[in-house]
Amino acid sequence: MAGPLTILHLYPEQMNLYGDRGNVLALVQRARWRGMTAEVISAGVGDDIPWDRVNLIFMGGGEDTHQAQIADDFLRLADPLIDRLNHGVPMLAICGAYQLMGKRYVTADGRQLPGIGYFDVWTEPGTTRAIGDVVVETELPIVPVTLVGFENHGGRTHLGPSAQPLARVKLGQGNNGQDGTEGTIRGHAIGTYLHGSLLPKNPHLTDLLLSWALNTDLSPLDSETEWEAHRMIVARAQNH
Repeated sequence: MAGPLTILHLYPEQMNLYGDRGNVLALVQRARWRGMTAEVISAGVGDDIPWDRVNLIFMGGGEDTHQAQIADDFLRLADPLIDRLNHGVPMLAICGAYQLMGKRYVTADGRQLPGIGYFDVWTEPGTTRAIGDVVVETELPIVPVTLVGFENHGGRTHLGPSAQPLARVKLGQGNNGQDGTEGTIRGHAIGTYLHGSLLPKNPHLTDLLLSWALNTDLSPLDSETEWEAHRMIVARAQNH
């Protein structure tokens, strides 16, 4: 039996927009359905983290004020976090977390928050918010190649020369509404604007993250309820 699964949930109080905590619940549940032991370590500002126990990292989205509250502390974590990522530990960073994983984030009122620079991306404010359902196609080793979610962000994220997009947009705005990209991926670290919660509607992505974390193939599960939610959003996109 693979495991145990130990998920590090960074800043759950400040960074939990639009039900992002549901992603952690999905990871834990799909691990436990397979008989695995799953533990969640929640870490806030100033907390010590047992990095050697962590095999999956999650951080959700937050408003500009919440990002500003945790930005300095997130810089404190940069070295041990990047070390874990460089050793193959997977991470899912959504919206505000995605922005702070990049080089910099300029808020709507012009403040510049430094990122940890793991992703070669930077974010500036847009003139309008990107809001609505999103359907994308990814080159991740998953079937189907579609990912679905919901975006609600004012920032426009631009990819640098070394950044690889997570996916190509079929419906929605994605990173910036101009270049057709959504998110980014480096190694096993994923940055994305997809809320929803993302993972409950994309069980194949959930299982990919689990397989990366545990370095094992996973037994199949009955995921018809999750796929029904996934197909509903894809169908809306096709009728858009």
